[in-house]
Amino acid sequence: MPYKYYKDNREFIKALDEAGDLVTVEQEVDWDMEMGAIVRRVCEIKGPSPYFKNIKDYEGFEAFGAPLATYRKLAISLGLPPDTPIPEICAAYLERTESGKSYPPVIVDRADAPCKEVVITGDDVNLFDLPAPMVHGGDGGRYLSTWHMIVGKDPDTQDINWGMYRQMVFDEKTMVGPVLPFSDMGKMFHYKHVPRNEPMPFATVIGMDPLAGIAACAPASIPEDEFCGMLMGEGVEMVKCETSDLYVPAHAEIIIEGDILPGIELEEAPFGEYTGYRTSPREPRTVYRVRCITYRKKPIMPLSNMGVPTDEGQLLRSFSLGLEMEKLLKSQGIPITGVYMWPESTHHLVVIGTAHVYTGIAQQIANLIFGSKLGPWFHMAVVVDEETDIYNKDEVIHAISTRCHPIDGIHLYENHLGTPLNPFASPEERKKSKGSKVLFDCLFPRHWKESDKPIMVSFNKVYPEDVKEKVLSNWTNYGFKD
Repeated sequence: MPYKYYKDNREFIKALDEAGDLVTVEQEVDWDMEMGAIVRRVCEIKGPSPYFKNIKDYEGFEAFGAPLATYRKLAISLGLPPDTPIPEICAAYLERTESGKSYPPVIVDRADAPCKEVVITGDDVNLFDLPAPMVHGGDGGRYLSTWHMIVGKDPDTQDINWGMYRQMVFDEKTMVGPVLPFSDMGKMFHYKHVPRNEPMPFATVIGMDPLAGIAACAPASIPEDEFCGMLMGEGVEMVKCETSDLYVPAHAEIIIEGDILPGIELEEAPFGEYTGYRTSPREPRTVYRVRCITYRKKPIMPLSNMGVPTDEGQLLRSFSLGLEMEKLLKSQGIPITGVYMWPESTHHLVVIGTAHVYTGIAQQIANLIFGSKLGPWFHMAVVVDEETDIYNKDEVIHAISTRCHPIDGIHLYENHLGTPLNPFASPEERKKSKGSKVLFDCLFPRHWKESDKPIMVSFNKVYPEDVKEKVLSNWTNYGFKD
Protein backbone atom coordinates (compact mmCIF):
# COMPACT_ATOMS: atom_id res chain seq x y z
CA MET A 1 0.00 0.00 0.00
CA PRO A 2 1.49 3.39 -0.98
CA TYR A 3 2.35 6.01 1.59
CA LYS A 4 0.87 9.47 1.29
CA TYR A 5 2.99 11.38 -1.23
CA TYR A 6 2.77 13.98 -4.00
CA LYS A 7 3.08 12.76 -7.57
CA ASP A 8 4.48 16.05 -8.84
CA ASN A 9 5.69 19.48 -7.81
CA ARG A 10 2.25 20.97 -8.38
CA GLU A 11 0.54 18.78 -5.81
CA PHE A 12 3.40 19.52 -3.40
CA ILE A 13 3.03 23.28 -3.93
CA LYS A 14 -0.67 23.02 -3.02
CA ALA A 15 0.20 21.06 0.12
CA LEU A 16 2.74 23.71 1.18
CA ASP A 17 0.17 26.43 0.56
CA GLU A 18 -2.42 24.64 2.72
CA ALA A 19 0.15 24.31 5.53
CA GLY A 20 1.08 27.99 5.42
CA ASP A 21 4.54 27.24 4.02
CA LEU A 22 4.13 29.00 0.65
CA VAL A 23 3.98 32.64 -0.48
CA THR A 24 2.66 33.33 -3.99
CA VAL A 25 4.58 36.22 -5.56
CA GLU A 26 2.49 37.91 -8.27
CA GLN A 27 4.86 40.87 -8.72
CA GLU A 28 7.36 40.57 -11.59
CA VAL A 29 10.78 39.37 -10.43
CA ASP A 30 14.04 39.51 -12.36
CA TRP A 31 15.89 36.25 -13.10
CA ASP A 32 19.10 38.27 -12.80
CA MET A 33 19.83 37.97 -9.04
CA GLU A 34 16.50 39.31 -7.70
CA MET A 35 14.84 35.89 -7.71
CA GLY A 36 17.95 34.30 -6.22
CA ALA A 37 18.21 36.99 -3.52
CA ILE A 38 14.62 36.35 -2.44
CA VAL A 39 15.24 32.61 -2.15
CA ARG A 40 18.54 33.15 -0.28
CA ARG A 41 16.82 35.33 2.33
CA VAL A 42 14.00 32.79 2.65
CA CYS A 43 16.59 30.07 3.40
CA GLU A 44 18.38 32.17 6.00
CA ILE A 45 15.19 33.05 7.91
CA LYS A 46 13.67 29.55 7.37
CA GLY A 47 10.67 31.15 5.70
CA PRO A 48 7.89 29.86 3.44
CA SER A 49 8.68 28.88 -0.15
CA PRO A 50 8.18 31.67 -2.72
CA TYR A 51 6.08 30.72 -5.78
CA PHE A 52 6.99 33.17 -8.55
CA LYS A 53 4.18 33.70 -11.08
CA ASN A 54 5.79 36.42 -13.19
CA ILE A 55 9.44 36.14 -14.31
CA LYS A 56 10.95 38.99 -16.28
CA ASP A 57 11.51 38.09 -19.98
CA TYR A 58 9.93 34.63 -19.52
CA GLU A 59 6.19 34.78 -20.05
CA GLY A 60 4.62 31.32 -19.63
CA PHE A 61 7.20 30.14 -17.06
CA GLU A 62 6.92 30.11 -13.27
CA ALA A 63 9.42 29.32 -10.53
CA PHE A 64 9.32 27.77 -7.06
CA GLY A 65 12.01 28.60 -4.51
CA ALA A 66 13.36 26.78 -1.45
CA PRO A 67 11.19 23.68 -1.96
CA LEU A 68 12.68 21.56 0.84
CA ALA A 69 14.75 23.98 2.91
CA THR A 70 13.09 23.29 6.29
CA TYR A 71 12.10 20.23 8.27
CA ARG A 72 8.45 21.33 8.03
CA LYS A 73 8.62 21.04 4.24
CA LEU A 74 10.49 17.73 4.50
CA ALA A 75 7.74 16.36 6.75
CA ILE A 76 5.07 17.51 4.28
CA SER A 77 6.91 15.85 1.39
CA LEU A 78 6.74 12.53 3.26
CA GLY A 79 3.01 12.95 3.86
CA LEU A 80 3.52 13.77 7.57
CA PRO A 81 2.11 16.72 9.54
CA PRO A 82 4.34 19.79 9.12
CA ASP A 83 5.14 19.99 12.85
CA THR A 84 6.37 16.38 13.06
CA PRO A 85 9.49 16.25 15.31
CA ILE A 86 12.79 15.42 13.60
CA PRO A 87 13.20 11.98 15.27
CA GLU A 88 9.75 10.98 13.97
CA ILE A 89 10.64 12.15 10.45
CA CYS A 90 13.80 10.03 10.70
CA ALA A 91 11.78 7.04 11.92
CA ALA A 92 9.37 7.32 8.97
CA TYR A 93 12.27 7.44 6.51
CA LEU A 94 13.94 4.40 8.09
CA GLU A 95 10.68 2.45 8.23
CA ARG A 96 10.18 2.91 4.50
CA THR A 97 13.76 2.38 3.36
CA GLU A 98 14.40 -0.63 5.61
CA SER A 99 11.18 -2.44 4.71
CA GLY A 100 12.98 -4.76 2.31
CA LYS A 101 10.19 -4.33 -0.23
CA SER A 102 11.19 -3.54 -3.80
CA TYR A 103 9.19 -1.15 -5.96
CA PRO A 104 10.59 -1.10 -9.51
CA PRO A 105 9.61 1.86 -11.70
CA VAL A 106 6.34 1.83 -13.60
CA ILE A 107 6.92 2.67 -17.27
CA VAL A 108 4.21 4.87 -18.75
CA ASP A 109 3.39 5.67 -22.35
CA ARG A 110 4.79 8.86 -23.82
CA ALA A 111 1.26 10.22 -24.30
CA ASP A 112 0.59 9.86 -20.57
CA ALA A 113 3.75 11.71 -19.47
CA PRO A 114 3.19 15.40 -18.64
CA CYS A 115 6.92 16.13 -19.11
CA LYS A 116 6.42 15.46 -22.87
CA GLU A 117 3.76 18.13 -23.47
CA VAL A 118 6.33 20.28 -25.30
CA VAL A 119 9.22 18.65 -27.19
CA ILE A 120 12.10 20.68 -28.71
CA THR A 121 14.89 19.05 -30.73
CA GLY A 122 17.63 19.87 -33.22
CA ASP A 123 18.37 23.47 -34.16
CA ASP A 124 15.41 24.71 -32.10
CA VAL A 125 17.10 23.73 -28.82
CA ASN A 126 18.09 26.86 -26.89
CA LEU A 127 18.85 26.72 -23.17
CA PHE A 128 18.33 30.48 -22.92
CA ASP A 129 14.65 29.89 -23.66
CA LEU A 130 14.46 28.52 -20.10
CA PRO A 131 14.52 30.98 -17.14
CA ALA A 132 17.94 30.02 -15.77
CA PRO A 133 18.63 32.41 -12.89
CA MET A 134 21.77 34.29 -12.02
CA VAL A 135 21.59 32.78 -8.56
CA HIS A 136 24.19 34.80 -6.61
CA GLY A 137 26.15 37.95 -7.15
CA GLY A 138 29.60 36.88 -8.35
CA ASP A 139 28.54 33.62 -10.01
CA GLY A 140 30.32 32.72 -13.23
CA GLY A 141 27.09 32.33 -15.17
CA ARG A 142 23.44 31.34 -15.06
CA TYR A 143 22.63 28.00 -13.43
CA LEU A 144 19.56 26.09 -14.62
CA SER A 145 20.26 23.13 -12.36
CA THR A 146 19.99 24.08 -8.71
CA TRP A 147 17.19 21.73 -7.61
CA HIS A 148 17.33 18.90 -10.09
CA MET A 149 18.77 15.46 -10.70
CA ILE A 150 20.93 14.07 -13.47
CA VAL A 151 20.08 10.56 -14.67
CA GLY A 152 22.94 8.36 -15.85
CA LYS A 153 23.48 4.67 -16.49
CA ASP A 154 26.51 2.43 -16.08
CA PRO A 155 27.43 1.16 -19.58
CA ASP A 156 28.44 -2.28 -18.23
CA THR A 157 26.11 -3.08 -15.33
CA GLN A 158 23.19 -0.92 -16.59
CA ASP A 159 22.78 0.37 -13.01
CA ILE A 160 20.89 3.67 -12.82
CA ASN A 161 22.17 6.70 -10.92
CA TRP A 162 20.34 9.86 -9.94
CA GLY A 163 22.54 12.62 -8.58
CA MET A 164 22.72 16.37 -8.10
CA TYR A 165 25.67 17.98 -9.86
CA ARG A 166 25.61 21.70 -10.68
CA GLN A 167 25.29 22.80 -14.33
CA MET A 168 26.04 26.28 -15.65
CA VAL A 169 24.60 27.41 -18.99
CA PHE A 170 27.56 28.02 -21.33
CA ASP A 171 25.74 28.64 -24.61
CA GLU A 172 22.47 27.72 -26.33
CA LYS A 173 23.23 23.98 -26.39
CA THR A 174 25.96 23.52 -23.77
CA MET A 175 26.15 23.26 -19.98
CA VAL A 176 29.28 22.87 -17.86
CA GLY A 177 29.91 21.64 -14.33
CA PRO A 178 32.16 19.54 -12.08
CA VAL A 179 31.79 15.75 -12.17
CA LEU A 180 33.89 14.55 -9.23
CA PRO A 181 35.62 11.19 -9.79
CA PHE A 182 34.47 9.75 -6.42
CA SER A 183 30.77 10.52 -7.07
CA ASP A 184 28.60 7.74 -8.48
CA MET A 185 28.17 9.43 -11.85
CA GLY A 186 31.83 10.42 -11.81
CA LYS A 187 32.87 6.78 -11.52
CA MET A 188 30.74 5.89 -14.55
CA PHE A 189 32.04 8.79 -16.62
CA HIS A 190 35.74 9.01 -15.67
CA TYR A 191 36.50 5.29 -15.36
CA LYS A 192 34.36 3.86 -18.17
CA HIS A 193 33.29 6.43 -20.76
CA VAL A 194 36.46 8.55 -20.77
CA PRO A 195 38.92 5.62 -21.32
CA ARG A 196 36.70 4.41 -24.18
CA ASN A 197 36.28 7.95 -25.54
CA GLU A 198 32.52 7.38 -25.56
CA PRO A 199 29.97 10.14 -24.85
CA MET A 200 27.79 9.38 -21.84
CA PRO A 201 24.04 9.96 -22.29
CA PHE A 202 22.47 12.09 -19.56
CA ALA A 203 19.06 13.49 -18.71
CA THR A 204 18.72 16.47 -16.37
CA VAL A 205 15.39 16.40 -14.57
CA ILE A 206 14.26 19.81 -13.27
CA GLY A 207 11.18 19.97 -11.07
CA MET A 208 10.86 16.32 -10.07
CA ASP A 209 8.48 15.36 -7.28
CA PRO A 210 9.90 15.93 -3.77
CA LEU A 211 10.52 12.25 -2.97
CA ALA A 212 12.53 11.85 -6.18
CA GLY A 213 14.60 14.82 -4.98
CA ILE A 214 15.19 13.12 -1.63
CA ALA A 215 16.20 9.90 -3.42
CA ALA A 216 18.65 11.79 -5.64
CA CYS A 217 20.36 13.24 -2.54
CA ALA A 218 20.50 9.95 -0.64
CA PRO A 219 23.65 7.77 -0.74
CA ALA A 220 21.46 4.76 -1.45
CA SER A 221 22.88 1.28 -1.91
CA ILE A 222 20.25 0.47 -4.57
CA PRO A 223 19.35 2.35 -7.77
CA GLU A 224 17.66 5.63 -6.86
CA ASP A 225 14.57 4.94 -8.96
CA GLU A 226 13.86 1.89 -6.79
CA PHE A 227 14.80 3.82 -3.65
CA CYS A 228 12.24 6.47 -4.62
CA GLY A 229 9.67 3.68 -4.90
CA MET A 230 10.46 2.63 -1.33
CA LEU A 231 9.73 6.17 -0.13
CA MET A 232 6.45 6.18 -2.06
CA GLY A 233 5.40 2.62 -1.27
CA GLU A 234 4.87 1.97 -4.99
CA GLY A 235 6.82 2.29 -8.22
CA VAL A 236 7.58 5.79 -9.49
CA GLU A 237 6.12 6.52 -12.93
CA MET A 238 8.87 6.87 -15.54
CA VAL A 239 8.99 7.55 -19.27
CA LYS A 240 11.69 6.94 -21.89
CA CYS A 241 13.78 9.86 -23.12
CA GLU A 242 13.53 11.12 -26.70
CA THR A 243 17.22 10.70 -27.61
CA SER A 244 18.49 7.84 -25.42
CA ASP A 245 17.34 4.76 -23.54
CA LEU A 246 17.35 6.60 -20.21
CA TYR A 247 14.10 6.93 -18.26
CA VAL A 248 12.95 10.00 -16.31
CA PRO A 249 10.08 10.77 -13.89
CA ALA A 250 7.02 11.25 -16.07
CA HIS A 251 5.56 14.07 -13.95
CA ALA A 252 8.68 16.28 -13.88
CA GLU A 253 8.53 19.87 -15.12
CA ILE A 254 11.54 20.07 -17.47
CA ILE A 255 13.84 17.43 -19.01
CA ILE A 256 17.15 18.28 -20.72
CA GLU A 257 18.69 15.42 -22.72
CA GLY A 258 22.11 15.04 -24.26
CA ASP A 259 25.62 13.64 -23.85
CA ILE A 260 28.48 14.24 -21.43
CA LEU A 261 31.55 14.63 -23.63
CA PRO A 262 34.89 12.98 -22.82
CA GLY A 263 38.12 14.79 -23.61
CA ILE A 264 36.52 18.24 -23.76
CA GLU A 265 36.38 20.83 -20.98
CA LEU A 266 35.10 24.40 -20.80
CA GLU A 267 35.43 27.02 -18.09
CA GLU A 268 32.83 27.04 -15.30
CA ALA A 269 32.29 28.79 -11.92
CA PRO A 270 32.68 30.49 -9.52
CA PHE A 271 29.46 29.53 -7.75
CA GLY A 272 28.18 30.02 -4.21
CA GLU A 273 28.07 26.52 -2.72
CA TYR A 274 26.46 24.56 0.11
CA THR A 275 29.42 25.32 2.39
CA GLY A 276 28.26 28.94 2.52
CA TYR A 277 31.31 30.10 0.53
CA ARG A 278 32.53 30.50 -3.03
CA THR A 279 35.44 28.06 -3.13
CA SER A 280 35.47 26.92 -6.76
CA PRO A 281 37.71 29.03 -9.02
CA ARG A 282 36.86 29.39 -12.68
CA GLU A 283 38.46 26.32 -14.25
CA PRO A 284 37.91 23.90 -17.15
CA ARG A 285 35.21 21.38 -16.23
CA THR A 286 33.00 18.68 -17.72
CA VAL A 287 30.82 19.50 -20.74
CA TYR A 288 27.16 18.53 -21.25
CA ARG A 289 26.01 18.83 -24.87
CA VAL A 290 22.22 19.21 -25.17
CA ARG A 291 20.18 17.56 -27.91
CA CYS A 292 16.61 17.83 -26.68
CA ILE A 293 14.44 19.73 -24.19
CA THR A 294 10.95 18.62 -23.14
CA TYR A 295 8.67 20.23 -20.60
CA ARG A 296 5.16 20.59 -19.26
CA LYS A 297 2.92 23.42 -20.42
CA LYS A 298 3.59 26.48 -18.26
CA PRO A 299 6.50 24.76 -16.50
CA ILE A 300 7.41 25.55 -12.90
CA MET A 301 11.18 25.72 -12.43
CA PRO A 302 12.37 25.02 -8.87
CA LEU A 303 15.20 27.13 -7.49
CA SER A 304 17.47 26.20 -4.60
CA ASN A 305 20.01 28.75 -3.46
CA MET A 306 23.18 27.31 -1.94
CA GLY A 307 24.83 29.39 0.76
CA VAL A 308 24.81 29.98 4.50
CA PRO A 309 22.58 27.30 6.10
CA THR A 310 19.97 26.12 5.69
CA ASP A 311 19.03 25.19 2.12
CA GLU A 312 17.87 21.97 0.46
CA GLY A 313 21.33 20.61 -0.23
CA GLN A 314 22.44 20.94 3.37
CA LEU A 315 19.20 19.73 4.93
CA LEU A 316 18.60 16.71 2.71
CA ARG A 317 22.22 15.66 2.52
CA SER A 318 22.47 15.92 6.32
CA PHE A 319 19.22 14.01 6.78
CA SER A 320 20.00 11.15 4.42
CA LEU A 321 23.74 10.87 5.18
CA GLY A 322 23.05 10.66 8.90
CA LEU A 323 20.44 7.95 8.52
CA GLU A 324 22.57 5.93 6.09
CA MET A 325 25.39 6.11 8.69
CA GLU A 326 22.98 4.80 11.30
CA LYS A 327 22.16 1.83 9.05
CA LEU A 328 25.88 1.19 8.46
CA LEU A 329 26.81 1.25 12.14
CA LYS A 330 23.87 -0.90 13.20
CA SER A 331 24.75 -3.42 10.47
CA GLN A 332 28.13 -3.81 12.19
CA GLY A 333 26.52 -4.47 15.57
CA ILE A 334 27.48 -1.13 17.10
CA PRO A 335 25.00 -0.22 19.89
CA ILE A 336 23.91 3.04 18.26
CA THR A 337 21.10 5.02 19.90
CA GLY A 338 20.94 7.61 17.12
CA VAL A 339 22.85 9.48 14.42
CA TYR A 340 22.19 13.09 13.43
CA MET A 341 24.13 15.28 11.03
CA TRP A 342 23.52 18.93 11.80
CA PRO A 343 22.42 20.77 8.60
CA GLU A 344 23.70 24.03 10.12
CA SER A 345 27.18 22.50 9.84
CA THR A 346 26.71 22.28 6.05
CA HIS A 347 26.62 18.51 6.64
CA HIS A 348 30.21 18.51 7.87
CA LEU A 349 29.50 17.50 11.48
CA VAL A 350 27.75 14.33 12.61
CA VAL A 351 26.72 13.43 16.18
CA ILE A 352 26.47 9.76 17.13
CA GLY A 353 24.84 8.53 20.32
CA THR A 354 26.01 5.16 21.62
CA ALA A 355 26.06 2.94 24.67
CA HIS A 356 29.62 2.97 26.02
CA VAL A 357 29.89 -0.81 26.28
CA TYR A 358 33.63 -1.14 25.59
CA THR A 359 36.77 0.96 25.40
CA GLY A 360 37.57 2.33 21.94
CA ILE A 361 34.00 2.33 20.65
CA ALA A 362 34.23 6.00 19.57
CA GLN A 363 37.32 5.31 17.44
CA GLN A 364 35.66 2.25 15.93
CA ILE A 365 32.65 4.38 14.97
CA ALA A 366 34.90 7.05 13.41
CA ASN A 367 36.91 4.49 11.45
CA LEU A 368 33.73 2.99 9.99
CA ILE A 369 32.07 6.22 8.92
CA PHE A 370 35.20 8.06 7.73
CA GLY A 371 36.18 5.04 5.64
CA SER A 372 32.75 4.55 4.09
CA LYS A 373 31.30 5.84 0.83
CA LEU A 374 29.85 8.71 2.86
CA GLY A 375 33.27 9.82 4.16
CA PRO A 376 34.25 12.52 1.61
CA TRP A 377 31.25 14.69 2.48
CA PHE A 378 32.02 15.41 6.14
CA HIS A 379 35.02 15.66 8.44
CA MET A 380 33.84 16.06 12.06
CA ALA A 381 32.41 13.26 14.20
CA VAL A 382 31.15 13.76 17.75
CA VAL A 383 30.41 10.63 19.80
CA VAL A 384 28.23 11.08 22.89
CA ASP A 385 26.55 8.73 25.36
CA GLU A 386 23.02 7.38 25.02
CA GLU A 387 21.60 9.94 27.45
CA THR A 388 22.66 12.96 25.37
CA ASP A 389 19.94 14.25 23.04
CA ILE A 390 21.74 14.36 19.70
CA TYR A 391 19.03 16.66 18.26
CA ASN A 392 19.52 19.25 21.00
CA LYS A 393 22.26 21.80 20.21
CA ASP A 394 22.57 22.85 23.84
CA GLU A 395 23.22 19.30 25.02
CA VAL A 396 25.67 18.55 22.20
CA ILE A 397 27.67 21.75 22.80
CA HIS A 398 27.69 20.99 26.52
CA ALA A 399 28.99 17.45 25.87
CA ILE A 400 31.79 18.66 23.59
CA SER A 401 32.79 21.37 26.03
CA THR A 402 32.79 19.27 29.21
CA ARG A 403 33.30 15.61 28.27
CA CYS A 404 35.84 15.75 25.45
CA HIS A 405 39.41 15.81 26.80
CA PRO A 406 41.36 18.39 24.75
CA ILE A 407 44.19 15.89 24.14
CA ASP A 408 42.99 12.35 24.85
CA GLY A 409 39.50 12.92 23.44
CA ILE A 410 40.48 14.44 20.10
CA HIS A 411 41.70 12.06 17.38
CA LEU A 412 43.04 13.33 14.05
CA TYR A 413 42.81 11.47 10.73
CA GLU A 414 45.16 12.83 8.08
CA ASN A 415 45.34 12.33 4.30
CA HIS A 416 41.74 11.27 3.86
CA LEU A 417 39.47 11.93 0.88
CA GLY A 418 37.74 15.30 0.96
CA THR A 419 35.93 17.53 -1.50
CA PRO A 420 37.37 20.50 -3.41
CA LEU A 421 34.63 22.65 -1.83
CA ASN A 422 35.97 22.60 1.74
CA PRO A 423 36.61 26.29 2.60
CA PHE A 424 39.29 25.43 5.19
CA ALA A 425 41.32 23.35 2.72
CA SER A 426 44.42 24.79 1.10
CA PRO A 427 44.33 25.39 -2.67
CA GLU A 428 46.50 22.28 -3.13
CA GLU A 429 44.19 20.16 -0.96
CA ARG A 430 41.15 21.36 -2.90
CA LYS A 431 42.81 20.50 -6.19
CA LYS A 432 43.60 16.95 -4.99
CA SER A 433 40.28 16.45 -3.14
CA LYS A 434 42.33 15.81 -0.03
CA GLY A 435 40.91 16.27 3.46
CA SER A 436 41.66 15.63 7.12
CA LYS A 437 39.09 14.53 9.69
CA VAL A 438 38.61 14.72 13.43
CA LEU A 439 36.82 12.71 16.12
CA PHE A 440 35.59 14.34 19.33
CA ASP A 441 35.19 11.51 21.84
CA CYS A 442 32.73 12.80 24.45
CA LEU A 443 32.49 9.53 26.40
CA PHE A 444 33.90 9.42 29.92
CA PRO A 445 36.59 6.67 30.07
CA ARG A 446 35.22 3.26 31.02
CA HIS A 447 38.05 2.61 33.49
CA TRP A 448 36.91 5.49 35.73
CA LYS A 449 35.23 4.43 38.95
CA GLU A 450 31.56 5.33 39.15
CA SER A 451 32.39 7.63 42.06
CA ASP A 452 34.91 9.48 39.86
CA LYS A 453 32.37 10.34 37.16
CA PRO A 454 30.97 13.88 37.42
CA ILE A 455 27.23 14.05 38.01
CA MET A 456 25.29 16.23 35.60
CA VAL A 457 23.27 18.90 37.36
CA SER A 458 20.02 19.36 35.45
CA PHE A 459 16.28 19.31 36.01
CA ASN A 460 16.03 15.71 34.81
CA LYS A 461 19.09 14.42 36.69
CA VAL A 462 19.18 15.72 40.25
CA TYR A 463 15.56 15.89 41.39
CA PRO A 464 13.32 13.02 42.58
CA GLU A 465 10.51 11.96 40.24
CA ASP A 466 7.80 13.23 42.60
CA VAL A 467 9.36 16.71 42.70
CA LYS A 468 9.69 16.85 38.89
CA GLU A 469 6.09 15.70 38.43
CA LYS A 470 4.83 18.29 40.91
CA VAL A 471 6.73 21.10 39.19
CA LEU A 472 5.59 20.09 35.70
CA SER A 473 1.96 19.63 36.70
CA ASN A 474 1.94 23.08 38.34
CA TRP A 475 3.93 24.88 35.66
CA THR A 476 1.08 26.99 34.31
CA ASN A 477 -0.25 27.56 37.83
CA TYR A 478 3.07 29.19 38.68
CA GLY A 479 2.32 31.64 35.87
CA PHE A 480 4.57 30.17 33.17
CA LYS A 481 3.43 29.43 29.64
CA ASP A 482 3.67 25.87 28.28
